[in-house]
Order: sequence, then structure tokens, then C-alpha cells
Amino acid sequence: MDGMDKVDEVDGMNGAEEIRILAIESSCDETAAAVVKDGREVLSNVIYSQIALHTEFGGVVPEIASRKHIEKINQVVEQALAEAETALKDITAVAVTYGPGLVGALLVGVSAAKAISFATGIPLVGVHHIEGHISANFIENKDLEPPFLCLVVSGGHSHLVVVKDYGEYEIIGRTRDDAAGEAFDKVARAIGLGYPGGPKIDRVSKEGNPDAIPFPRAKVAKSVYDFSFSGLKSAVLNYLNSCKMKGETVSAADVAASFQKAVVDVLVDHSMEAVKEYGYDKFAIAGGVASNSALRGALEQACKENGIAFYHPSPIYCTDNAAMIGVAGYYEYKKGIRHGYDLNAVPNLKLGERL
Repeated sequence: MDGMDKVDEVDGMNGAEEIRILAIESSCDETAAAVVKDGREVLSNVIYSQIALHTEFGGVVPEIASRKHIEKINQVVEQALAEAETALKDITAVAVTYGPGLVGALLVGVSAAKAISFATGIPLVGVHHIEGHISANFIENKDLEPPFLCLVVSGGHSHLVVVKDYGEYEIIGRTRDDAAGEAFDKVARAIGLGYPGGPKIDRVSKEGNPDAIPFPRAKVAKSVYDFSFSGLKSAVLNYLNSCKMKGETVSAADVAASFQKAVVDVLVDHSMEAVKEYGYDKFAIAGGVASNSALRGALEQACKENGIAFYHPSPIYCTDNAAMIGVAGYYEYKKGIRHGYDLNAVPNLKLGERL
């Protein structure tokens, strides 16, 4: 098949037979593979993290990430199949992240998935990375079904998304500049915590006073659900520079806690406003920042106060992993989505956009 085709019937499968998806994820600095059964059961989830490699550079170096993906991709795929006690002949389809992400990193995963598909005849299904993050909620929350509202917060994205159905989304809010995770990394670097910033700020904040410094909470005029974190980041940097010029001691814990509270307040306020306006009684979070303990706690409390069911993945499914890609790939496969061997990496792929 060339491009993307939609198949009316699911390749000879009927409702009684199980569907096993071999999933591959390599959009940034995790090389990951998983086997997912029937969209909700994770049989294996193997992740090789490159954090140690990139820490000395203060962030992900694309060329290093790509080379390490090439080195590790076959190993993680083989390990995922072994842990799932599944042979390739038992795989129904191979799903792979093809965007958004780092183009070189994406190409490694896409190439591996196409090679497996070509060699075995197993159908190929390309998956949107953010769709994978949203789908991570289905792994442990067996009762969760669309429609619902989802907050996606990661290093590259801050989206408020209406999940209308499996694979059908409407973005009602997005960041105008820095994503929440990006702001965490930059502020962590500024106060000397290093990379990765999110987990370190979360940990240090527990020792600080979240009301110590009145950092701003930005609102975007005429776009009530959009986010802006660049002003907050600049406010933190200005505060640090001011303290330095005055010779004042800086409490990294207080800065971290106050910054984190400013981010959390905005994310929670926007989310609750959207839930009320759109009338949903289910709310979920997704993405790397969704593992932040302060954000989880604040959203859980806000949802409880507003009578809304709150869903979230375990931390292992918040950061980049292949299990979430397998879940999203399952629902794409069930809808008849297939990709040809001309599938390519699309680093700026928009949510809801398909090739």
C-alpha cells in the first residue's frame, strides 16, 4: 500500500480473536518497544533511557539520541517480544510513532517498524506521539471511554484536548510559547538543579515554600484556554538576577516551589474552566509533566470539588514509552488504518493530522 489506506474489515480478524500490537517509540531520547493485547493489556514494556547520556549537555542532543536509538532498537524489540512470550508470527500489527519529535530519532523507529512489516507482511500502523500519551490513560483505567477532556503536558506540548472518540480530537487550548515541561527544564537549569528539570523541581519543591515568591500567572487575551509560560520563566530569571545584584541569598527550594505552584495554578484553572464549559464529567492528564506530584494532587482535589472523575496514568506511562503507542495503534488498527512503506517521520505532526 502507498500512503495511508483505510481497510473496511480488520484483516481477517473477528471480534473473538485477540489482537497483539508490537509497538515502537523513538521520538526523543527513549528507545522503547512493547507488546499490547486488545488495546488495554500490556504484555511487555521495555524502555532504554538516554538521560545519563544527555545530562552533561543540559538537554537532549539530537545526533547523540539518533545514534543511540540505532544501537538499541533491535535489542528493545527483541526484549519486548521475549518478555511478552510472543513470536512475530503472533503479532497482528506493528505500530510506530512517526511524529512529532526529533526527525532523526523518529526515523530510526519508523525504519525498524517498516523493516519488520516488510519482512513479515504484518500490517504497519503509524501513530501520533501525543495520541499515544492520551491513550496511556486506557491502560490502567479499564472503564475510561471517550468522550472526555484531557490535559496533555510535556516537554514539547501543553494542550487541552477534547477526546471525542478514539482517534478523534479537538484542541481547545495550547501553549503560545514555552510548553510546561520546557519551562521546568529551563528554570531547573537556572537554579542549578540540572537536567531533567521536571522531576528535580518536583522533588526540591517539597522542601520549599510555594507562596514565598509571587510569580505571575499568565492569561492569553481572547483565548481563555491557551497557555503562556515564557513570561513566568522570565520572571524567575529576573528574580534570580535581582537577588544576585543585591547580594541576597537565593533559596532554590522556595524558587522551585513558587514556580511550580504558578504553573500548576494555571493548568488547573484552565482545565476546570474547560470542563465546566464543555460539560464533561471525566477529566484525564497525560504527558511527562502529568507525573508531577503537585499537579496530580491539585487536579485530583479540583476534580473532587467539582464532581468530576479524574484519570491519570502511572508515572511509567506518563514519560515516553511504547505501551501507549501500542494502545493508540490498536484503536487505529481497529478503525482500519494502515500505512504503506512510504511512511516517513513528520517532526511537526499536528494532533488529528494523518498522512
